Amino acid sequence: MNVHSSKFIIYRITLFLTVLNTLLLSSGARAGEPQSSPFGEDPVKGPFQPTWESLSVYQCPEWFRDAKFGIWAHWGPQCVSEQGDWYARGIYEPVDLDHNNGGKPNQYYTYHVEHYGHPSKFGFKDIINLWHGEHWEPEKLIALYKRAGAQYFVAMANHHDNFDNWDSTYQPWNSVKVGPHRDIIGDWAKAARAAGLPFGVSVHAARAWDWYAPAQGSDPTGPLAGVSYDGKLTKADGKGTWWDGLDPQDLYAQNHPANQRSPRWDPSHPDTPDMRYITKFYNRMIDLIDKYHPDLIDFDDHGHPINETVGRYVAAHLYNSSIQVHGGTNEAIMTAKGLDDQRRKSIMLSIESGAADRLDSVPWQSEDCIGGWHYSRGKTGQDCYDRYKSAVWVTQTLADTVSKNGTFLLSIPVRADGTIDDRETAIVEGVAAWMEINREAIFNTRPYTVFGEGPILHNADKQAKEKAHERWHYTAADIRFTTTQATTIKPSTLYAIPLDWPTDGRITVKTLATGSPQYPGEIGKVELLGAKTPVTWQRGPEGLVVSVGSERPCQGPCVLKIIRR
Repeated sequence: MNVHSSKFIIYRITLFLTVLNTLLLSSGARAGEPQSSPFGEDPVKGPFQPTWESLSVYQCPEWFRDAKFGIWAHWGPQCVSEQGDWYARGIYEPVDLDHNNGGKPNQYYTYHVEHYGHPSKFGFKDIINLWHGEHWEPEKLIALYKRAGAQYFVAMANHHDNFDNWDSTYQPWNSVKVGPHRDIIGDWAKAARAAGLPFGVSVHAARAWDWYAPAQGSDPTGPLAGVSYDGKLTKADGKGTWWDGLDPQDLYAQNHPANQRSPRWDPSHPDTPDMRYITKFYNRMIDLIDKYHPDLIDFDDHGHPINETVGRYVAAHLYNSSIQVHGGTNEAIMTAKGLDDQRRKSIMLSIESGAADRLDSVPWQSEDCIGGWHYSRGKTGQDCYDRYKSAVWVTQTLADTVSKNGTFLLSIPVRADGTIDDRETAIVEGVAAWMEINREAIFNTRPYTVFGEGPILHNADKQAKEKAHERWHYTAADIRFTTTQATTIKPSTLYAIPLDWPTDGRITVKTLATGSPQYPGEIGKVELLGAKTPVTWQRGPEGLVVSVGSERPCQGPCVLKIIRR
């Protein structure tokens, strides 16, 4: 038996023991076993135990139900090249096998070799050293986002590249020690909270074990074929270099056999990491919560980060910590993708780049970006502009999301130097202009008895994700509803939001036809928000027909305010 075979057998035995240990921990937690953590840092004491049964009493905070719209900064060292998302993996893949492009040369690898050198000599660890964020002014950006209507702000705490954007106790590769030499999360948090916005973080690093696997490899052909990339370097290799004293394995986490199944990365079935890796990730999350007390943690994972035991312990710690900070009330939210009904009682569902297909009884979060997830200039320096979505798209997506009991989190890509470009600023300002007129139909509202009507109702989330928002050609017949809650002082108000302007000057709301069970009372008044002159309207068996004329009050969806008699 050769050495490689022996190592592989040992690895598989370790993997089996890790999975067995996780199952045993999970079983004990379900049985209501004590709060002490199996990973190291104990979660803070409080009413929430790290079991699904205990966590199932979780209730979404009212601030989030009222907020409806947040802005998110995807910003980290992968922005240095300004070539887009997944750069830290792509530079180790001469041929792109991840994005179904037929095995063509990988644009990230090609760009990296041309601009920085071969990844055996200059890898992603070295890219981090080039990230300075020298023009970053978080207060200025937060002020812009608040003017655009953002009710909360989210910053990326780390990505799959495994680099922590805070003063991380457990990850030496962090923004205070390397790169900008600033506490990115700490400064974002101060700026957001000074502006009166709840502050959240997004966490993507649970996948680094599997996602970084190509860094272990080497070119299959060419002059450097077989020369290892830097993903297997250790602390001892750094003597006399700029990274002397740092261990690349703390970043790459690749001191283990590579993925044995396929060269492609499968986000739904990653390789199971060992307990050391799991423990370090868990402790990083506890550190993040304890230092910054985020109001929201958005995990870029399906069901839970790494495994359900980690997910339960992190959730319990987050909620109990929030109760302590807020004097007895939990104001925190934890989100993940692909949740089943049981998990949704404890964690909020997030849908990435898609839409819900129905009015959901439980609040949820939609996540999307006006461009690529990491800033991309493209080959000409202006290609990113061609791929940006518009302010109209943002407001249409917002109205659709809110009508279905969701909240929309919009990512604005940040450049390497910490700024956003002129076109991004114009899009955000366009959203701000729309909000000046129509904000009352969004914030502090609740879903109506039906979310909408019209030809585009999204038959399924799968279809919605495949089509992508910007390809949906909404018309004035596509209408979404929101409503205010009735009080002892005034009755509820219904807002009907056509997602485009009518070509004939008339909007017909079929849901509000005479005798409709969705609106059994009488209509007393109809207004078009932002209109300079009153509208005329008539309610009949075909619906509520509103003549709005030809003067459009805003770009994007218009809003009809309907008041009961």
